[in-house]
Amino acid sequence: MTTGETHRAIEAVFRIERARLIGGLARLVRDVDRAEELAQDALVIALSEWPGTGIPVNPGAWLMTAAKRRAIDAIRRDRMRDRKHEELVREQGGTTDSAAEDEMIAAMDEDPGDELLGLIFTACHPVLSPDARAALTLRVVGGLATDEIARAFLTSEATIAQRIVRAKKTIGKAGLTFEVPRGRERAERLASVLEVIYLIFNEGYAATSGEDLVRPALCQEAQRLARMLAALMPGDDPENAEIFGLLALIEIQASRLPARTGPDGALLTLNQQNRAHWDRLLIRRGLEALERAQAIRGDGPYALQAALAACHARAFTPAETDWGRIAALYDRLRVVMPSPVVDLNRAVAYSMAFGPEAGLRLIDQLASAAALRNYAPLPAARGDFLLRAGRPVEARAAFETAAGLTRNARERDFLLARAEACG
Repeated sequence: MTTGETHRAIEAVFRIERARLIGGLARLVRDVDRAEELAQDALVIALSEWPGTGIPVNPGAWLMTAAKRRAIDAIRRDRMRDRKHEELVREQGGTTDSAAEDEMIAAMDEDPGDELLGLIFTACHPVLSPDARAALTLRVVGGLATDEIARAFLTSEATIAQRIVRAKKTIGKAGLTFEVPRGRERAERLASVLEVIYLIFNEGYAATSGEDLVRPALCQEAQRLARMLAALMPGDDPENAEIFGLLALIEIQASRLPARTGPDGALLTLNQQNRAHWDRLLIRRGLEALERAQAIRGDGPYALQAALAACHARAFTPAETDWGRIAALYDRLRVVMPSPVVDLNRAVAYSMAFGPEAGLRLIDQLASAAALRNYAPLPAARGDFLLRAGRPVEARAAFETAAGLTRNARERDFLLARAEACG
């Protein structure tokens, strides 16, 4: 393996381990920024040592140990600089940096539990605003760039950057621990945790930028977190319904990943996908989770979205899809989760159930929605409705507009191909 290939392999390992690494370090140093710096330091050390020694059997543990040792070195340097202050504290019977060092060393041999889940619950602490919780978790857990998070929230990059900076400062000032809460505190943070996990999954399922249409690693991480939550909070309490609803939604959506793109990486629509390639095991798991959610209380946003996904999963061919039921489910969903994006998806369902003109009437009502002004799926859906309504010239213009708005290369190619097909 060449040096370049080794470096690429190391960087790939780091991308996989990064979030879990930051979670474990944040639990020790109580500082997200410092945890990110230490994780980056560990990467630099790995890039220096692994080309000669080879990638270790457990690279995540190696990176964590390297980062923790770097943190201990920093504490020792601080103790040397602040010796006089330490002596004063000791005289007054206080705790010194030496105690912090001893605690850090001891923690290296402990099993800290799931660092990543603890990091998410801390990022979703009520001391932060809901928007800040999601943005921070997507950054430190999902590893998304600020502009990618901005697109997920349909807002500006500057706004997201400010939210992340303020959130980190707030967590530091509050002295929060990076552990999974229990009891009432856990229930209070659950809704925002579910939101963040779903946003992470969505970024993996339909990447908002870059060359790849999907990011399977993000989808897998969201699946892991959703399954962990379901195992963490078993039982039939009403609050648990949405955990199983989210799990069902993610499992069913993930079942389509092998069929979402063609051999050349091009996007395939739901009707173009080879449904024999859908993962039936994931579909079965999703349907089981949906049954669990509906048995508890299946009228929440995630349970309803899972029910929508189940309509497609149960149809072995596009012609078998129950679009009437899907339209009715969107009518219910927009009540419990009002959103321009939900209204756009509802318009798509109406166009399939009642004809393209029905969809056009609904989508025209969304034209002035500020949140959808630069949202590529809006003109893309309009183009589809117009094409099916026998208006190819207008459809072509709509597809070209959508292609100009998307920042994902694969999606852009798909939209331009649809425009070209309009003649």
